[in-house]
Amino acid sequence: MINNKKLIIVLPAYNAEQTLEQTYAEIPFDIVDEVVLVDDRSRDNTVEKAHKLGIRNIVIHEKNKGYGGNQKSCYNKALELGADIVIMLHPDYQYTPKLIHSMAYLIANGVYPVVLGSRILGNGALKGGMPLIKYISNRGLTFVQNILINQKLSEYHTGYRAFSKEVLTAIDYNLNSDDFVFDNQMMSQIIYAGFPVAEITCPTKYFEEASSINLSRSTVYAFGVLHTSMVHFLNKMGIMKTPRYQTITVKKENKN
Repeated sequence: MINNKKLIIVLPAYNAEQTLEQTYAEIPFDIVDEVVLVDDRSRDNTVEKAHKLGIRNIVIHEKNKGYGGNQKSCYNKALELGADIVIMLHPDYQYTPKLIHSMAYLIANGVYPVVLGSRILGNGALKGGMPLIKYISNRGLTFVQNILINQKLSEYHTGYRAFSKEVLTAIDYNLNSDDFVFDNQMMSQIIYAGFPVAEITCPTKYFEEASSINLSRSTVYAFGVLHTSMVHFLNKMGIMKTPRYQTITVKKENKN
């Protein structure tokens, strides 16, 4: 715990057998209370490896629900367990668990309710092996998103995210897509509700076992991101009324 706040790490897993142990070994259990692993119908022995490591909270999907569907199960389970702070960490070891302290303390001390581990701040992305085309796409999409959503984030596409309970209960993330665009829809909801977002520099690693989507899926994702940002803008302007925004229960005065 930190400041009497329960910290839960959630691991959205899919074929993570080869990297799960290395990821789990670096989780700082001096402050982490629980770990939740959600297996999205892996084709390897991810679940067996999780049991061997002693992970107690394991959710197994009977059929593959997609990256977004996996995260929904992660956050639902964490809230069910009484989490005050939830950090999503990919079990493919693309992001270092060593930043959990920094991210969690920003939330526990009331500085920010949302913290993103940014690969773009500094030079972590390209140094870590991010393909140049992915880097350029990331920068281009982020530029457009910042204009439409009226923010100044360095990126919206990181898979390393920390949330306070207040944030997770203020938005209905279960209304979002089960696909990869879930991340952007959730961030759009958070920003629409007026919650400030912090970013910290995060090194990243690209290697064979790290998860990545192919070109066709990346193209679909990019169009989904642009669509999400446009829908956010139109709702902000009062032109549209989309359920995922209309169900937000906490609206700050500085709503964007």
